Order: sequence, then C-alpha cells, then structure tokens
Amino acid sequence: MGSLGGGGNWGPFGMGQLNFHDFNNNRRRSPRKRSIRESKSSSNSADITGRTGYQFPVKQAFMAASLALTGDTIAQLSQRWVKYKESLSSPQHPEGVLGALFSEHGWLRALRMTTYGFLLYGPGTYEWYQFLDRTIPKQTFENLLAKVILNQIVLGPTVIAVVFAWNNLWQGKLSELPNKYQKDALPALFFGFRFWIPVSILNFWLVPLQARVAFMSLGSIFWNFFLSSTMSR
Repeated sequence: MGSLGGGGNWGPFGMGQLNFHDFNNNRRRSPRKRSIRESKSSSNSADITGRTGYQFPVKQAFMAASLALTGDTIAQLSQRWVKYKESLSSPQHPEGVLGALFSEHGWLRALRMTTYGFLLYGPGTYEWYQFLDRTIPKQTFENLLAKVILNQIVLGPTVIAVVFAWNNLWQGKLSELPNKYQKDALPALFFGFRFWIPVSILNFWLVPLQARVAFMSLGSIFWNFFLSSTMSR
C-alpha cells in the first residue's frame, strides 16, 4: 500500500500536477510508437520480477537465518540462565556470567535452526507470499481475511511440520517424529494461532511484499524462541 499523497510531484488531493505541454505531445504521438514503448515497458517489468527463471531469494534467506539464530540464542541463554541463577551462591562479575552461559552453548542446535531459516523458512515463506499476492492481489477486507485464514491453515501447519521434522532429522530421531508431533507440535500450532493471526493481519494490511519475510522473521524471533524451547524438551 502506497502512502497517501506521498512521493513525486503529487498535489494535495493525490492528483498529479498536470503538464499540458506533455499532455498535448502524448496526443500527437502515433499509436505505433506508443505500442512499441508499452511493449518494452512490459518486457522490462518481466525482467525485474524475475519471471524468466527461478532465483533463490538470498536476502530473505539470510534474514530468516539470522533471526532464527537470534531466537535460538535467546532461548538457549534464557534456559541456562535459569539453571545458572539457581546454582549461584554469591554475585558474579558480568563477564564471568556471560562466559559461563556461552561455555555450554549448543552450537549444533544453533546450526540446525540457522540452516532451517536459510534453506526452508526464508525461501518458502517468500514464495508463499508471492503466490498469495498473485492470486489475491486486491487490498480489500475480504482478501485480507482470506490471506490470514490461508496463512493459518496452510503456512502455519507446514512450518510446524517442517521445523520439527528438520530438528528430528538432524538428531537422527525420525522414528520419534509422530510422538513429537502429538506431544509438542499440536500445542505449538494452537499457541501459534493466537500469536500469528494478529501479526498476519498487520503483515498483509500494512507491509509491502518485499518486506513481508523480514517482518514475519522479526515476529519469528519470539516464535523461534518458543519453538527452540519446545523442541529441546
């Protein structure tokens, strides 16, 4: 959604400042020249959108990976802080506390979440939002509601299923995946409904397409904190 009355030579009522000289010149141009110009414009537009072939969304992948890592790091530090605080008999210097917290950091666990964000969550959600904008392009209340519902019944369960499968695959515990789904994934999904529905409304209503993965990834700092804590039980 563009900002109202913003950018360019826009007048106070959202109407562009009219240049009658250019207007008359446009009327005198031949239809053939106009069609050639429009053809070039549409060709350039196709090149910009990348319809000539698939391009891996590197920027969105890196963004999702870094924020997945952030959420996991917060989860790990908070879990160890609770245990460390209970074992403290006297106040410690902050540097000593940080050293103790990071000395037992689960780097393999952090790598699992980072690769999930880079290879799966970032590219997957980027393609999903592009698909939604192509199929439901207009910004109406009905379309907004449709996008939010589709996000919850399609994207939500898919993300939960994939991240739990990815975690168990790395741990060599695929045989335990059905029990993990039943024990932790379903409660996580229902909790996610309460969190992601308002976030999705903001995402579809206010955030432009290019920034949607970044916005949802910011919400994912909290969500990845929750998922990482849940999967480490």
